[in-house]
Amino acid sequence: MKLKRTHIYSLVTLALVLVFLYWLNAHRLQNGMLVSILQKGAILALVAVSMNLLNGFTGLFSLGQAGFMSIGAYTTAILLIPVQNLDGVYYMNGVSPAIKAFKMMVASSPQFIQILFPFFALLLGGLLAAFAAALVGIAVLRLKSDYLAIATLGLSEIVRAIFSSPQFDQITNGSYGLNKIPNFPVMLWGAIPSLITPFVIVALCIVFMVLLIKSSYGRAFKAIREDEIAAEAMGINLFKHKELSFILSSFFSAVAGGLLAMYMRSIEAKTFSITMTYDILLIVVIGGIGSVTGSILSAFLVTAAKEWWLRFFDQPLVIGGFHVPLFRTGFRMVIFSILLMVVVLIYRRGLMGTNEFSWERIIKRFQRKSKQAGGQA
Repeated sequence: MKLKRTHIYSLVTLALVLVFLYWLNAHRLQNGMLVSILQKGAILALVAVSMNLLNGFTGLFSLGQAGFMSIGAYTTAILLIPVQNLDGVYYMNGVSPAIKAFKMMVASSPQFIQILFPFFALLLGGLLAAFAAALVGIAVLRLKSDYLAIATLGLSEIVRAIFSSPQFDQITNGSYGLNKIPNFPVMLWGAIPSLITPFVIVALCIVFMVLLIKSSYGRAFKAIREDEIAAEAMGINLFKHKELSFILSSFFSAVAGGLLAMYMRSIEAKTFSITMTYDILLIVVIGGIGSVTGSILSAFLVTAAKEWWLRFFDQPLVIGGFHVPLFRTGFRMVIFSILLMVVVLIYRRGLMGTNEFSWERIIKRFQRKSKQAGGQA
């Protein structure tokens, strides 16, 4: 009975979310900031969950997410920039003839191929990142703890340096970056508008990772996290499962990178600097290492606080002719850092710890409170 009731709650919540998103799509001009925050929060939630899959559930301390995001972002951007805009983007050294020929072929392909092509670009970016992770993982996954973190962080910087190098000017446009990237496509021939597309893609990817965590592979990941020696003694192939976790985490990070390229409409190498990796790690830690729900919740809260709620601290404030000190550009990040410190001090294991959202837990808590209120009465 409880399971059926919780399923109903989940379906009602999903229906309300969809109604809200369609309403937001109809009033997007009046709610531009809200749309921007929700879309960016969803993209960062996908990266955070993919990082949590590796760090929280498998116990591998990796800091290479920004590098794999850049692979997905550049692949998606290169494939999606319209052929008529290539000369305006690659205005310094021109575009590679192979890329131009491929894009002309896509532009002349049937309509249904052009409709599905943005999703193919996201998939290809993810597969390229997964292939790179498979090759790199052979070497770096034999390292542990801080050594693995340093190696993957170095890998991320190597990828960023390659994309911005002059030798890749005709492919990645070097340090000039890429622009005129199309926005999110529609899905199901317009039934799902472009505003809702990133939420659908992110939801599908996260659901896949949740199912993976609940499978036998996920249990093997958790066993490796708890004790590698004991896991190996139970017959778990350590390298195989570490490699699988690393590949899948890289794949979904690259998909998120492709979505970020569509969201930003222009990218450059410095977009995927070490700072982005630290921001993602911050989201994971605030939400709770080992909690998918925590990563999702933290991604939206951190994005909203950093990009929206604390914006007024960057504006000069005058009260009764008195100019309040410190209210100036950049003070927002000081307040944001202080709030993060407070949250970490209060919630030592993050907002959710290792727990996940559960209707049953909420119902039991309300029942307990109602019994206590009845007993006091």
